[in-house]
Amino acid sequence: MKNYRYYEFVMVAFVVILVCSNLIGPAKIAQLDLPVLGIVTFGAGVLFFPISYVFGDVLTEVYGYARSRRVIWAGFAALAFASFMAWVVVSLPPAPFWKHQGAYEVAFGAAWRISLASMIAYFCGEFVNSFVLAKMKIATQGRWLWMRTIGSTIFGEGVDSILFYPLAFYGTGIIPDEKLPTVMLAQFVTKVAVEIVFTPVTYGIVGWLKRAEHEDYYDRETRFTPFSLKV
Repeated sequence: MKNYRYYEFVMVAFVVILVCSNLIGPAKIAQLDLPVLGIVTFGAGVLFFPISYVFGDVLTEVYGYARSRRVIWAGFAALAFASFMAWVVVSLPPAPFWKHQGAYEVAFGAAWRISLASMIAYFCGEFVNSFVLAKMKIATQGRWLWMRTIGSTIFGEGVDSILFYPLAFYGTGIIPDEKLPTVMLAQFVTKVAVEIVFTPVTYGIVGWLKRAEHEDYYDRETRFTPFSLKV
């Protein structure tokens, strides 16, 4: 198996961004009054979560679907542990002099459901993103990277957006059920917009890694099952 100099660093960056954006951001709903667009409502985590898709694109483009699959599973395990840790910490009885249990429960009390929804949406969305990008790379013979990164994100983020918010918040009262479609649409549009804005950065990282690693993987004979860790 070929050894890479930077694969592990890209994996760590991916997992850190994924866990932070899924555990910290989604419970807060923000609202901005933007020029032209007007009032926009969105989950706060949407500002950072798309960066994980940028790293997902980089992983598949440079190292191939199979190695990206290993990183996706690493992120899945990290989300599972974060959910378990949140449940344990919230459940521990607070010291009598510590008066912040209520605020802590508001921030992390529903973390098990948010994390479960995140894991399901993330699992489906990331694998769709990686699969579409790998197939588009073969179809375009490695040309038009921007088309692959944006196109795969539209499919991956579409799946993620459709799954996450209903699974995480429907019926909880945290977000009114009638507002969920608005939040979902805003989330999807914002994530795709972030991907577009980061396209020059993606080009730079991909180009640098391909030169540094002497790798530009094409998944012509890859088994695309998500249920494997083999490369």
